[in-house]
Amino acid sequence: MSFKHELGQVVTVTISEEEGHIKARAEYTHGPNQYLIHYRAADGRAVDAWFEEGELSPSAL
Repeated sequence: MSFKHELGQVVTVTISEEEGHIKARAEYTHGPNQYLIHYRAADGRAVDAWFEEGELSPSAL
């Protein structure tokens, strides 16, 4: 399965509307692609977290 998003691309976490960039991505035999996103959380902290491909959308710059 190919990746929908590119490394370094700015994306939005759909459920929270937080925006960040892709630092890494993972492909699995049985399961959706996942992406490590570096973003600023609502409380101002810098956060790295993994999200499934369907939880992200490209950001409009």
